[in-house]
Amino acid sequence: MAKVAIVGGGVAGVSSALILSQLGVDITLFEANNSLVCGPPFCHLHAGGNLYPDITDKERVQLLKESIEFAQYYPFCIDKRPTVIAYPKRFSQKVQNFLPTLDMLTDEYKKLVEQNSQDAILGDWKEYYKLYSKTELKDLAKQEPKQTPKNSDEWLIPFAKYTNLETLQYPVIVVQEYGLNMFKLSAGAELILNSLSSVELNLNTEVNSIERVDAKYAVSYTNGQEKQTKEFDFLINAAGFRSGYIDDMLGFHKERMVEFKAAYITNWDCNVKFPEIIFHGERGSSEGMAQFTPYPANYFQLHGMSKDVTLYQNGLAKTTANSAQPKLEQSFIDKIERGWSQSELEHRTKKAISHMGFFIPKFAKEAKVAAKPLYGAQQIPGCNISLRGAEVEFVGNYARCEIVKVSSAITMAKEIAKELKNLNLSQREFTKNLTHLESINADVLTKLSEKIAQDRAYPKEVADTVNKEHL
Repeated sequence: MAKVAIVGGGVAGVSSALILSQLGVDITLFEANNSLVCGPPFCHLHAGGNLYPDITDKERVQLLKESIEFAQYYPFCIDKRPTVIAYPKRFSQKVQNFLPTLDMLTDEYKKLVEQNSQDAILGDWKEYYKLYSKTELKDLAKQEPKQTPKNSDEWLIPFAKYTNLETLQYPVIVVQEYGLNMFKLSAGAELILNSLSSVELNLNTEVNSIERVDAKYAVSYTNGQEKQTKEFDFLINAAGFRSGYIDDMLGFHKERMVEFKAAYITNWDCNVKFPEIIFHGERGSSEGMAQFTPYPANYFQLHGMSKDVTLYQNGLAKTTANSAQPKLEQSFIDKIERGWSQSELEHRTKKAISHMGFFIPKFAKEAKVAAKPLYGAQQIPGCNISLRGAEVEFVGNYARCEIVKVSSAITMAKEIAKELKNLNLSQREFTKNLTHLESINADVLTKLSEKIAQDRAYPKEVADTVNKEHL
């Protein structure tokens, strides 16, 4: 039986372990932290890539297909509520120019559902998106918000009631891009991998060095005080923003970028169930995109794609001639490894609240800092800052995994499965198998999700979804 090492227990690593567990290989996953999926924050299932005005139609269709498959493998972490896409008047791009893209995506979704009814993850294809005029929103604003919204109109009531509608272009779009909960994915992945006999999950384990020994890889690691070395037939580099260190150990050079980002946890005592809201803007400017992500118990996560909020001055690093690992400034490494100062936490969260307040004035007046930010460094393969899909490269029996969006993880893992077959390290063909979901107990999942959130110093409520309806 071939032995496979996976370095890194983020979404790429756990998805690789899950897919390869079906192929009759022996898998060892190494994760330095005490839980899985500890990387940069994510909160969105990019089923069509509507958050990104500038990507190609090909990338949008890829994200649509990948998101559907991701939701099939990990339904327990999907927050089944819609996303509002709003183009501000101050944004240089015009919403009318984007509408044909929505029709294209609807047609692509229709084709997928007609080929396989199980792909109808996003609901009826006829309801993939809906447009709202200013008049329609003003009428919705007169209604009382619903505690259990049943349709797009009901989800839109809070948006219509609290948003400054004079700041927007029309129509406003509601699209079936759902939410993702990283704490539920972390907990579910741990439960699943621990249930698989072909997977050895090593948490709290630091990989110290990797050497090429003949046709194998010798991985030296420390688990607690114990130092060990094991040999593997195939090595998967899923080390996230630290992937370059693995390349350096093996003498490979790969061009990549790393970008430090943060999202901010706030509390607003509104007692209203919101959809996710995207107010588009020019990336990196003071008017960068503003993202409003709801959680239970009046918690809201904020992104603001300006250098005062989510992005940072000098927060983007590239590889050098001497190393495949981009060198982030030490201040960012200190945040990742040791956390935030209270003063910076307060300052940047208040900046995020103010950034959102241009569109939702009442939020700016009443929202409070609720917890430390969600943060981390995102890897970007190559030198295209706009890249949104997956990338996996092979050098013999070495796979380098670099995903920008979590929804690309299953697609990437399937490519590795094909390569194992090509190298005769697996005799089995990959076939879609969702039996791993049988290991998920809803109550156990909830308790572990909440524990992981609290262990990371976040409110336990952010480990849950706004909409309790399962896919």
